[in-house]
Amino acid sequence: MKKFLVIVGIVMAFFIIYFLQANFFTWFTISGVMPNLFVILILWIGLFIGKKMGFVFGIIFGIYLDLVVGKSIGISSIMFAIIGILGEYLDKSFSKDSRITIMLTVMASTAIYEIGIYLFRIIKWGIPVEIMPFISTLLLEILFNVVLGIILYPLIQKTGYEAENLFKKKTVLTRYF
Repeated sequence: MKKFLVIVGIVMAFFIIYFLQANFFTWFTISGVMPNLFVILILWIGLFIGKKMGFVFGIIFGIYLDLVVGKSIGISSIMFAIIGILGEYLDKSFSKDSRITIMLTVMASTAIYEIGIYLFRIIKWGIPVEIMPFISTLLLEILFNVVLGIILYPLIQKTGYEAENLFKKKTVLTRYF
């Protein structure tokens, strides 16, 4: 039952983030660049719940976003799924107790997502490659995500460890029972 409530909470968080992205953050842009809180949510799922759930939620949320606001279906879901899987591997390699580690993972995830989307647009639609505008947009979005990650860090850590205790039961078996 608790796992179900966590999943419902994740879906509610997704729709709250969607509302914030669509309404609130459109007023607070720098050069037309907004933060991408979906990347932080999918990374949170991958880090604390696991790569299977990160993959599943990445696919589902990505398809929904592609249907609602995307020009093509599937690329956001692929990129979110990659971030969800990446979260599990980063969980095994780094400590989640350090803000710096979480910020570096947010930076890497944002960069992976945006570079993947940009490469897809170049390949699919043949848009001209403009490196400097892309890099400035990427850096602004990374900055936005890192600042929001710092602000949300206590919430990310508290809810993350509670969800991790539910989904990743770490039992230690000793040699002697």
